[in-house]
Parts: sequence; C-alpha cells; structure tokens
Amino acid sequence: MRIQKKITGFMVLLLFFFSFVGSLVPSAHASDAKKTYVIGTDTTFAPFEFQDVNGDFVGIDIDLMKAIAKDQGFEVTIKSLGFNAALQALQSGNVDGVIAGMSITDERKQTFDFSDPYFDAGPTMGIKADNNTIKSYEDLRGKRVAVKTGTEGATFAASIKDKYGFTIATFDDSTQLVDDVKAGGSVAYFEDYPVLAYGVAQGNGMKTVTDKEAGGSYGFAVNKGKNQELLQMFNKGLANLKANGEYQKIRDKYLDETASAPKTKWEVITSSMPAFLKGMGWTLYYTIVSLFFAFIIGLIFGSMKVSHNKFLRGIATVFVDIFRGIPLLLLVSFVYFAIPQAFGFTMQVWLASIIALSLNAGAYVTEIIRGGIQSIDKGQMEAARSLGVPYGTAMRKIILPQAIKVMVPSFINQMVITLKDTSIMSVIGLVELMQSGKLVVARTYDTFTVYLVLAIMYLIVITILTKIADRLERRVSRG
Repeated sequence: MRIQKKITGFMVLLLFFFSFVGSLVPSAHASDAKKTYVIGTDTTFAPFEFQDVNGDFVGIDIDLMKAIAKDQGFEVTIKSLGFNAALQALQSGNVDGVIAGMSITDERKQTFDFSDPYFDAGPTMGIKADNNTIKSYEDLRGKRVAVKTGTEGATFAASIKDKYGFTIATFDDSTQLVDDVKAGGSVAYFEDYPVLAYGVAQGNGMKTVTDKEAGGSYGFAVNKGKNQELLQMFNKGLANLKANGEYQKIRDKYLDETASAPKTKWEVITSSMPAFLKGMGWTLYYTIVSLFFAFIIGLIFGSMKVSHNKFLRGIATVFVDIFRGIPLLLLVSFVYFAIPQAFGFTMQVWLASIIALSLNAGAYVTEIIRGGIQSIDKGQMEAARSLGVPYGTAMRKIILPQAIKVMVPSFINQMVITLKDTSIMSVIGLVELMQSGKLVVARTYDTFTVYLVLAIMYLIVITILTKIADRLERRVSRG
C-alpha cells in the first residue's frame, strides 16, 4: 500500500510539473503594448520563405508579414513548421495565422478565411538541365512526376495526369522535388513558377521547358470566423504597402532573375556550420531533458510492472503497449496538433517534443527496468525477506545494485535511439540538427553536402557518447 501511494504521488507530481512548465511559457496572445500574433509558415519555399546564411527567416512572405505588422502596429512571431504542419497548427489553434505561399481555393475557404490576394501565382514544369528528351507534357507519358502537397503545381499535375498518362509522387518540401528528379525517381516536377525560377537561378541543376500555366492567387489565412481583426489589419496593411511602393520593393528584392553564382561545397559547409552547431546543441539538450523524464517515467512504471499488485501491473502494461506501439511521428503529431485542437488550448513546439520523446522513451525504459529487476534470481529477494529485511530496503540495497549492471547497456542504447529520434521532431518545426539541415538545403539546394555533414555530425556525437557510456559501464561492472 505504501508503494502504491508513493507511485501515485510520483505520477501526480510529474503531471503537475508538465502543467507548471507549460504555464511558464509566455503566451503570444497575452495583452501587451503591442499585441503579438503567432504566424505559421514553411521556410523551405524560397523565395517566399527561407532562412538566410545568418539564420534569419526571410523571403517575400516573411518581409511582407513584418512590413504589414509594422504598418498596423502589432508584433509577429514566426514559426517554421512546414506547409502541412502549419495548416494543422492553425486548425489546432497553436498559431493565429498562416502565410506560406498558400493558394486561395474554394475548398480551403470552407476551413479558412483568406486575406485579399497578395501574389498571383501559376505552376510550371521543371526538368534536369541536361535532359533533352522532355520538351512537352506529351513526353511525360508512362513516366513519373513529382509535386508538393497543397501547391498549385500539385493541383495542375493532377488535372492533366490522365490526359498525358503520367503518375504522380507527392512530397512535403520543395527541395525534395528537385532531389527526386536529380535521383531519377521522377523525370519532371511541377512547382509554382517563382519557386522554380528561384531554384534555377540558385544553380539547382534544373531548367524549364514549358510556359507558366494560369493559376490562382496566394493569400494570408486564419481559421474561419477567428482572428478577424488580424485579417482586417493584414488587408489594410497590404493596401498601404501597395500604395507607398514598399510591396513592389519586397517583390523585386526576391524575384530578380539575375542568376546567383552557385556556392562551392566548402562555402556551403563553412557558411552553414554555425547553424549546424546550434542545431546539434539543441539536439543534445532535448535528448538529455527527455531522457531525464523518461527515466522517471520508466522508474515509476517499471516498479509497477514488478509489483505484486495486479492492478498496478495492468496499468504499467497498458502504458508500455500504448507508447511503444504508437509510431513516434504519430505520437508527436497527436500531442502537438490533435490534443490542443480537441481541448482548446495552445502548446509550445518544444514542450510537445519533450512530452512525445519522454513518453516514447519512457515506455522502453520501463521494460529495461522491468527486465533488469527480473533478471536477478528471485531467491535473493526471498532470502532477504526471510531475514526480516523490508521489501523496499531489499529492493534498494540488494536487487537494484545488481540490476543496474544489467540495465546499463540497454540505457546506453536507448540514449542513442532518443538522440536520433529528435530528428523526427522537425515535422512540427522543432529547430534541432535535422531541421537546421532542411533549412540550409532549402536555401542552397545542395542536398548531398548538407546531409553528408549532418550524418558525420550525428556519427561523431553518438560515437563520443557511446565511448563515454562504455567507460561508465565498465566502472559500474567493476563496482
């Protein structure tokens, strides 16, 4: 009974901690001299949204949003999430609006309210620069083309695929379209013409062979019936910027068709290294924090799994089955998008990431602790109990010291797994090493160099941590 009360107390304390930490996060909606709005975007969509060499978010959409905020007297906080994630974050209430080269369509108007159009877009087709066989849509018959989810290019490709007899592969990032064509998975890709033209100007190895098709317009979006004040301020600010010439300056700044000199691979590495190192620092931070809570969770549920109480064992078993059985990608999406939308509150990206990582790792740590304890001969506990040693003391003084030696290799393995799992958090816009790499690729289109550097950095850090852990294991084994 005492153990059950302690476990219950630990669980209540853990729940209180997460609630308390969440309450410490400054709300972007809090009243201030200038109201602050959180705006979701996709910073892999140059020239509308991307990250420059200094790590700042720039582009037509970003500059336009900031200029309108200045004109209308409010503040904005930009969240880099990716296009699909930004829309889900808007629906769940984690952001107030989305500006991400988002086409205004009748279907989307059922869910979102749009501003006045701020850019007239249209799709076009791109192929490899050395491809001389694809000259028109007719040449796509029997082949595969790449498109990005939710874009004008994807809509147009879907409308003509049956006529011209090609298949479609769908991706989440614009740079993935180029990578797929380079790798030979697709022979062409459809993208909004300013994005495609910008990539060509940056030396991404692509070219265009067709004219721009007629397309829709981009608009700023808020949830239907929500944040109407923000929407009105956007429209007023946009009208003012068009009247004073600032809007045209922003367009001209990023749509200059003069090709940029492609950077060498060494220049890509050196200019991006500060962002990579910062990303690695955050990766280590989220790993350590998540493992700390995972260990607490694992200790609680691991103790419950070896308890003589069937009810406690049942709770622990359900916990392990749920959080070990749900894919981490689905878990973090559920925590960040679904739960806030269902219960009407907002959640910070870092908090959602730590919760998802902690629960996932905690399920595995529970089994590590359970396995370690049960690996010790039951006779030792029986002997201790027969000598009058209390259960808790016997567990703490006799069983656990031996079990820890068995657990250490598995703990080391879980540490490495959790560090690598932080890369999955990039899907909700958490800035760690993988997300830092994605942002650099969006700017440079040098996928091979960037991802090779990231792989080496992961390998170096994991090797160092493994060596340190191996030494610790040897010391524990000798102890």
